[in-house]
Amino acid sequence: MQLPLPILLYRRIVTLPALLHPGALQVQHFERQIRWLQQWCRLLPVSVAVRQLQERTLPARAIALTFEDVCADHLHLALPVLQRHGVPAAFFVSSGLLDGQPSWRDNIIALVRQAAGPRLCLARAGFGSFDIGCLRRRCAVIALLLDALSSLPAAERRRRMAAVPQSDTGGGLHPDHLLALHRAGMEIGACAISEHPLTRLSNAEARAEIATSRAQLEDIVQAPVTLFSYPNGMPGNDFERRHGNMLRAAGFAAAVTTAQAAAHCGSDVFALPRVTLGKRAGPGLCLPLTRHWLSCAGPAMPMAN
Repeated sequence: MQLPLPILLYRRIVTLPALLHPGALQVQHFERQIRWLQQWCRLLPVSVAVRQLQERTLPARAIALTFEDVCADHLHLALPVLQRHGVPAAFFVSSGLLDGQPSWRDNIIALVRQAAGPRLCLARAGFGSFDIGCLRRRCAVIALLLDALSSLPAAERRRRMAAVPQSDTGGGLHPDHLLALHRAGMEIGACAISEHPLTRLSNAEARAEIATSRAQLEDIVQAPVTLFSYPNGMPGNDFERRHGNMLRAAGFAAAVTTAQAAAHCGSDVFALPRVTLGKRAGPGLCLPLTRHWLSCAGPAMPMAN
């Protein structure tokens, strides 16, 4: 029987406590996870794992690693850990963020994290004044702003972000960073150009984002880019079956989502779910991974055509 494939989803890797970075993991927690995974699991490149899953030749306890929201920190913090333990991974990049500028998400997080005083006024950006007098409230404001801005059309989000003060995010992403990841043996995947959910674009715009992002990344790494990650990534909400067909036509081999489950041999290769482990480490990883390996059928993920 072919066991499922947990494709792990990581976001930011940070040195400071990760409370103010939604989805982030401190580098020491990350290394503990990688050390345990390397000892007890078969860590495969994403493209290899997906192919073996389809061919029903996947080895026992196989796992693949992916990274989203890629920035310079991944090169300086995540990559050294992966190299120390000989672990492959795929890094998904929005090609429109390769100019060294931070993503709008990073700018919001840095703004709230660095704001002085107990209140933050964002009236010029169409928001009110927020109480940020304690860590818990800063976390809540970050979550609120990210959720509100991600739901806006692209043009409206750009307009509001233009009125948000720019903050020091710790370094954006440059083509040289991407090339360094590739030369270190990591897979590079596309995440469109602008990070906008494909469902909010016309078919022509979505095709252009898909094809152009792939071409831009391949021009940098001088190698085929065959993996894609849907911006935001929830099936039915952020992408539909038609977008998988667009990816296939554009030459991609597989695509990952943010739906939480292990991938199965019957999974749609252009809508592969992933697994987030959080801060678990060591034996604490056994139970969630075993549950995924023992799951016999993938969850139904209905999507419009």
